[in-house]
Amino acid sequence: MTKAAVFGTGSWGTTFATILAEAGTDTILWGRRPEVVEAIDRRHENPDYLPGIPLPPTLRATVHPEEALDGADFMVLAVPSQSLRGNLAAWRRHIPGDAVLVSLMKGIELGSCKRMSEVVREVVGVPEERVAVISGPNLALEIAERQPAAAVVACTDESVADRLQEACHVPWFRPYTNPDVVGVELGGAVKNVIALAVGVAAGMKLGDNVRATLMTRGLAEISRLGAVLGADQHTFAGLAGMGDLIATCTSPLSRNRTFGENLGRGMTLSEVVAATKQTAEGVKSCESVLELARKHDVEMPITEVVVGVVHDGLTPAEAGVLLMSRSPKPERYGV
Repeated sequence: MTKAAVFGTGSWGTTFATILAEAGTDTILWGRRPEVVEAIDRRHENPDYLPGIPLPPTLRATVHPEEALDGADFMVLAVPSQSLRGNLAAWRRHIPGDAVLVSLMKGIELGSCKRMSEVVREVVGVPEERVAVISGPNLALEIAERQPAAAVVACTDESVADRLQEACHVPWFRPYTNPDVVGVELGGAVKNVIALAVGVAAGMKLGDNVRATLMTRGLAEISRLGAVLGADQHTFAGLAGMGDLIATCTSPLSRNRTFGENLGRGMTLSEVVAATKQTAEGVKSCESVLELARKHDVEMPITEVVVGVVHDGLTPAEAGVLLMSRSPKPERYGV
């Protein structure tokens, strides 16, 4: 039987572990908080992140990384992206020599500007064919409630992608494969930044025209950055691009959109952070996305104003003026 170890007992880590267990994969969750681990292991519930939703009785949990990784075919990583490097360094000695490392994370590392798969390869020292990425319009609560959803399993090795696809395919979760790891990761990371912008607009009571414009021009920014990094442009028209962007920008379940909405209503950054229970990846990743874009001379104006609003004291109204007063351009440029 295929065995998977899922690291991270947040809403998406727990939900994906549920998918794996329901698909017949022997699955164990690792978590750092004993009380959450005990609730999952004994009561089959995650009261902090998915209260009231029953988890499969076959799903186990532990606070011991060596126990979770013993014999694992897949190590699934669902921790905050900015903590990945330190956590992986601590877990590295327990990782089986032939395990595939799977990233559920949607962020770009601060300082290095590396995608999560690049961090994994650097810290663990594995080749690219042993690293896979899963992304798409995957709001955890909806999937935990067994509502239908789809995702993309990306790996440069088609056989690895096929194995992972089989391990997480259930009637309500349909995974597709794609060899474009770069495009799938960029779509997942940058859409969080665009969702912050859409949330700010919603908080300011701006209408659907503004939101549609931000989403569409946001997709253009993702595509421009992807082009210079070697991504397949078709990826951004798929589930890991447009699909994930739409879900994250429009759903009240989206952490990044909600974070932006609170900023647009006039709350300060510290007030929004205090009111946010889970990680909104775009808040930190917006800086690394912008740095990555500047390294490659890619113009990303929405990302620039998001960084300004979140980190540099720019007001939402000022951000709007900056975007609308830019010089005229063709719709397609920089690709």
